[in-house]
Amino acid sequence: MILPWALAAAALTVALTSWVLARRTARRLAQLSQMYWELKYQHGELRAQVQQLTGETAQPAPMPQPPVQVDAFIPLASLKR
Repeated sequence: MILPWALAAAALTVALTSWVLARRTARRLAQLSQMYWELKYQHGELRAQVQQLTGETAQPAPMPQPPVQVDAFIPLASLKR
């Protein structure tokens, strides 16, 4: 009779510990995500200030062309005609 209660207590302890660790990790992830976006915003602001001070104009990057597909899909129905 003691073994089931001990097993239940151990399972509850493991579950509570896991829950606390998961909450801590989620909180840390939210903090890191917020820090990332703040840093990204500051980087953009500083880049704009540097470009303004140096007189450079921002040139957009050229759009990459999609690769030409050599082995295109050919349906079998079109080959039978």
